[in-house]
Amino acid sequence: MVTIACIADKRRKSQDLKKHLKTLYDFQDLETCSKKVNFIVVCGGDGTMLHTIHKYMHLKVPFYGINTGNVGFLMNENHFNTKKKIDIQKFFKDLTPIHIHPLNMKAELNDGTIKDAVAINEVSILRSTHQTAHIKIVVNGEIQMPKLISDGLLLSTPAGSTAYNSSAGGPIIPLRSNVLSLTPISPFRPRRWKGALLHEDSKVEFISLDESRPVNAVADFNDFTNIKSIKVNIDKKSSVTLLFNKDTSLEDRILTEQFLT
Repeated sequence: MVTIACIADKRRKSQDLKKHLKTLYDFQDLETCSKKVNFIVVCGGDGTMLHTIHKYMHLKVPFYGINTGNVGFLMNENHFNTKKKIDIQKFFKDLTPIHIHPLNMKAELNDGTIKDAVAINEVSILRSTHQTAHIKIVVNGEIQMPKLISDGLLLSTPAGSTAYNSSAGGPIIPLRSNVLSLTPISPFRPRRWKGALLHEDSKVEFISLDESRPVNAVADFNDFTNIKSIKVNIDKKSSVTLLFNKDTSLEDRILTEQFLT
C-alpha cells in the first residue's frame, strides 16, 4: 500500500489544495502521519520545498512539489485542480525523477566552534556589517584568490543556479553538467572578476581575512555569525529526489531560463 503524505505553507491557496488532496486521494498529513511514507507532496513555493526537504530528507523518499507561489523552479503545475479523480498510482509512476546531491558546509567560528549544515541551493559567505568582506578563496588546497573584497560570494549547485546565484550574476547551469558555480556578490576588487565554474568534486574553502570585518555563513536558509572560515563540498553519499511532470521538467526550465532576457 502506497502512502502519500502532504504538507502546505500557510497561504489559503496552499491549505485549500492540501485539503482537496486529503479528501479526494486520502493523502496523509505529513506532520502527523504515523505510517511509512512513500512520497511527499509539497504545496507552496520553492521556499516551502527547501524547508520541507531539510526537515524530511532523512526519510529518503521522493518529493513532489505543486506550485501555489510565484516562480517555483522546484515545483510543478497543479494537475489536481478538478473534482475528477485521476489514477494516482499511474500519475506518480509517470513522473520524471531528478536526483540532487546537496552541499556540505563546515563553518569554523572565530571562537573555534564548528557548525555543520547542508544546502540544496547554495552556500554563501556574506558581510554582516556596512564594511566589505575580505575573503581568501582556496580550491582543493590551492589558493586561487588571496583577497576578494566584496559583499561576499556563494557556491551554488546546478539546481540552485537559477536562484541567488543567478541574481548575483552567476551562470545558470544544466543539471547534468557536474559543475558548481562560484559567484562573487558585488565585487570591489578585483572589480571585473565574474566568478568561476568548478568541478563538482572540488573542495572549496572561504577564509575571512579580517575579524574586524565580520561575516556570516548561510547554507540555504541556515545562518551562522562570526565566521572565521567555511569549507564546502558536494556530498556524493547523500541525494534528494525531486519528481517532475514529464511536460515541464527542471532540466527544461533551466534550459529555458538561459534564453530569457
